[in-house]
Amino acid sequence: MTDPSYQQPAYQPPAGGPSGPRASFGRRFVAALIDGILIGVVAGILYAISRTLGYIVQILLTVAYLTYFEGSASGQTVGKKAMGIRVVDFRTGGSIGYGRAFIRWIGRYVSAIPCLLGYFWMLWDREKQTWHDKFANDVVVPESAYPVESWPG
Repeated sequence: MTDPSYQQPAYQPPAGGPSGPRASFGRRFVAALIDGILIGVVAGILYAISRTLGYIVQILLTVAYLTYFEGSASGQTVGKKAMGIRVVDFRTGGSIGYGRAFIRWIGRYVSAIPCLLGYFWMLWDREKQTWHDKFANDVVVPESAYPVESWPG
């Protein structure tokens, strides 16, 4: 028989989202700030030399930087690495690849258009996804929960 005074503990969903832990808004923001500073310094120098060149290179550098690093096996830009977070496929937990990383980059503009609503969306989304996460079907997770695979050898 069970003790009538015993109360079963309340259900606690996994931390961060129904399917696992997610990176916080603060960590994602600081990572984006670090990446923005890195890209901004290079583009600023080129912009001082030539406004047109600086503008064009900033766009090309941004798309190349984000597509290459977020689409890589680690799913980490310099800022994400510094903050201990990474981008992974929502279903498999692996790399999203370069094609979906490019779609994610395009989605950032869509996320920014309505007063950055797409970025803040993660604050009330069940899976803590921004709009650009949803476009590329990815999630941003703590590296401690989803470690980067090391090369064999």
